[in-house]
Amino acid sequence: MSTQKHFAEKLLQIKALQVNLQQPYTWASGWRSPVYCDNRKVLSYPYVRDFVKSELANMVLEHFPDADVIAGVATAGIAHGVMAADLLKLPFIYVRSKPKEHGMGNQIEGVLQLGQKVVVIEDLISTGKSSLQVVDVLREQGAEVIGMCGLFTYGFPVADEAFANAGVPLHTISNYNALMEVAEEQKLVEPGQKETLNNWRMDPDNWGK
Repeated sequence: MSTQKHFAEKLLQIKALQVNLQQPYTWASGWRSPVYCDNRKVLSYPYVRDFVKSELANMVLEHFPDADVIAGVATAGIAHGVMAADLLKLPFIYVRSKPKEHGMGNQIEGVLQLGQKVVVIEDLISTGKSSLQVVDVLREQGAEVIGMCGLFTYGFPVADEAFANAGVPLHTISNYNALMEVAEEQKLVEPGQKETLNNWRMDPDNWGK
């Protein structure tokens, strides 16, 4: 079994991934979705947490061996980023969605030096908008963002285009295609429902309207 499918299976086991065609979920963006992914649940299961830590560290070593710093996206990417950085023995920083409203007013927490090569750790990639905002903040502070590693991506075309335009290579432990394969194998999704789910992924903005 591939790593992508192996992790998708783990996410389904701990109910971090839910598939429900009858009662779709509503995302913060307003999109109606038959799939919901909550990677925060990974932190409550040590064996899955160790798997994620190892896979993220291996991903950084394989694709970005010259990384100087690991940066977590606040808040969900912080824990996973810390664990990967610890295994890699690299410095860790994290990036807030907006500057802190008191104290030093920092948006980047930790020590970042000019020109350092940074790999961003994200838990979930949907449209890519919030993830790439973090990249912009790091670049504005003089960092060289060499890539992003995440736990799961839905593989939306809009996200693929956004990452390509930003010049940020993206690698994830698992993805939507692997999830669908495992869900079908486990009879969570009937073969006839797969087309509906693929239609959603290609045009989530209009799905279910």
